[in-house]
Amino acid sequence: MRETIHIYHTNDLHSHLENWPTIHQFLSERHKNHRPTDSYLTLDIGDHIDRSNVFTEGTLGKGNVQLLNEAGYDYVTIGNNEGITLSHDDLNTLYEAANFEVIVSNFTDLSGNIPSWVLPYKIHVTPTGIRIGLVAATADFGVYYKQLGWHIQPPLDRLKEVCKEIEKDVDVLVCLSHLGVSQDEIMTEKIPEIDLILGSHTHHFFEEGKVIGNTLQAAAGKYGAYVGHVTIDFDHETKTIVSKQAILHVTDTLAKPKDLELQLKKWETLGNEELSDAVLQNDTFLHKDWFGPSDMSRFFGKALLNFTKADCAMFPAGIFLTDLQSGPISASDLHRCLPHPINPCVITLTGAELLEIVEQSKNEKWPHLEVKGLGFRGKYLGAIIFDQLMEDEHGDVFIGEERLLLKKVYTLATLDMFTFGYFFPSFKFASKEYYMPELIRDVVKWYGNQLLSQA
Repeated sequence: MRETIHIYHTNDLHSHLENWPTIHQFLSERHKNHRPTDSYLTLDIGDHIDRSNVFTEGTLGKGNVQLLNEAGYDYVTIGNNEGITLSHDDLNTLYEAANFEVIVSNFTDLSGNIPSWVLPYKIHVTPTGIRIGLVAATADFGVYYKQLGWHIQPPLDRLKEVCKEIEKDVDVLVCLSHLGVSQDEIMTEKIPEIDLILGSHTHHFFEEGKVIGNTLQAAAGKYGAYVGHVTIDFDHETKTIVSKQAILHVTDTLAKPKDLELQLKKWETLGNEELSDAVLQNDTFLHKDWFGPSDMSRFFGKALLNFTKADCAMFPAGIFLTDLQSGPISASDLHRCLPHPINPCVITLTGAELLEIVEQSKNEKWPHLEVKGLGFRGKYLGAIIFDQLMEDEHGDVFIGEERLLLKKVYTLATLDMFTFGYFFPSFKFASKEYYMPELIRDVVKWYGNQLLSQA
């Protein structure tokens, strides 16, 4: 007897909930059309949450978990947005109400213990007895995870161990990979026994899958633009896979629920209600300017320096999406201004290295550069703003009131988005201290309240 296994998969939604009602309706219809004896699974491959969305921020991701429950998901893995944008306690309790199971093969606490809400693997047995082995790995943002009290094991090495452990006990081996397309390709070579890799993290997609050796790769892009659907034809007599195929359903072409706008409004309202309490009192109107210094950037520069105790600060003006009004500022107001899941960071540099950064920051293309990713949720990068670092008309650079010395060591407060090396390559290898779980909006809130307590 032959049977078709159906696997539906999503990834990297990043709380783009405008697509979620359509995805939910599509999956619900598919589930209804399957018979009780059919073999099918619905999986999410991480980064479902994104704290730039007010619903996600207001519920700290638990609202997203409820959405996955309602859409009938069976298993998920975590991406870096679940893993490193929530505090230890918030991640530890994120899935308390989940009706699905969370699989991450390479995730422990700092003592090496697997948290109670994590499965290192799962052997899912279908109604007809097919044993589907599910393994999963999330990207190795090791420094971030350690700061939050977690440990990430080397993903491919750990996957190889787990696959070896269970391969004799399964008929089909599936990996939920939040590692990115290049790591997935290496995985096909290092662990060829994996039958299917469901990919994510790098927002890639395969319209009809991609086969390397024995392994089918499938991925569904980002933001809910696609729903992936993999079919695996399985022969019960020989206990072997006969064929496998991947396709994508384009969300824009699917039937939309009649109450789509109502659902979106409901989630937005709920998020804003959760964030309605005042978190600081702002004495003066703070105007933003993406392409130069402003009241907002001066306030933020002081906040960043006071929070980190660094010698000087640097950040892009494009992080401020709105002005801040005078008077009481709610958590929702602050979130609208600074929605980014970005942490402060202090980098240790010599004066000579700092001079190089100043020169690189003068790139005329950067202010109007549209930035996607790195935690940045604005539009344009904006002007690079310095605080307590000034270059005079003669080209001399000062840290505070003292002339910069080439061999002296300085500390620069900045944003973690700059430490990946895309804008300032030297930052990738410099000595860094990340401040976590505080996001940059938390720094503004902290500083505003410091000023109030000193008044």
